[in-house]
Amino acid sequence: MNTRRSVTITRRGLWAATLLPWPALAQPNDARFSAFLQGLRAEALKAGVDAGTLDQALGSARELPVVMEQARNQPEFKMTFERYLEIVVSNERVQRGRVLLRENRALIDRFAGPAGIPAPTVTALWGIESNYGTRLGEFEVVSALATLVFNNFRAQFFRTQLIAALKIVSQGHIGLHAMKGSWAGAMGQCQFIPTSFQAYAADGDGDGRMDIWGNKADVFASIVNYLRRVGWRPGLSWGQEVPAGTAVGKDMRIVRPGGPNGPAFATSENFRVILRWNQSDFFGLAVGLLSDKIAAA
Repeated sequence: MNTRRSVTITRRGLWAATLLPWPALAQPNDARFSAFLQGLRAEALKAGVDAGTLDQALGSARELPVVMEQARNQPEFKMTFERYLEIVVSNERVQRGRVLLRENRALIDRFAGPAGIPAPTVTALWGIESNYGTRLGEFEVVSALATLVFNNFRAQFFRTQLIAALKIVSQGHIGLHAMKGSWAGAMGQCQFIPTSFQAYAADGDGDGRMDIWGNKADVFASIVNYLRRVGWRPGLSWGQEVPAGTAVGKDMRIVRPGGPNGPAFATSENFRVILRWNQSDFFGLAVGLLSDKIAAA
């Protein structure tokens, strides 16, 4: 049971909530950065990235000081659940979600219907992650990830992401300079990190590419594929708000995001599936509540 009255959110988390882009400012390569890139080349070649892609990617990669500013200086913010919902499940986002669901219903249902996933849930994730495809991040992903690895910031994790990003370019899914994302490499309208892209991105229109930046068929197919692969149960609600003291079965969990005097939510296995996307009760509840409000149109 979550009894916290407020949540501690890093600047990365607040960026995800508000979807505000950060500008990517570059500086020329120095000798050490260039040597680092050359050392990376052999590893990338061994992983299957073609030489032409590496010539282009490593030849144009730049160390981005602003990436390290964000990585090393993430002030903490205290945010109540009520304030979080005001930002993430705003009336504007609800209304826009209803309009976009109507406009894209046939396309979303093409993927969501067979998987038994509600179209409003797909729409809610799309809305929270990228404000319905309008905020993708401003950083070139290869340069951002190379900066993190070069500066030894979670180097093993981000090195894996960097190699995966180079593979994605090598496979022709997106152009090098069109591969934009957050300072930490979350990409496209789904905000997948590169290894999540490799595991869950889907080709919705059959053109051989998985373009989660500009192709809505691929975006919706990828969101559905992620939820399906991590265990979404068709026909099961994510949960609902319940009166204080409500007893639930063994497969349910009561979540109290505002503490003992705040609202209580009985959540199901599908809520836990949403948490596989982002391990935050605030996030999971926002997805569920936004999807319910979009569906209520």
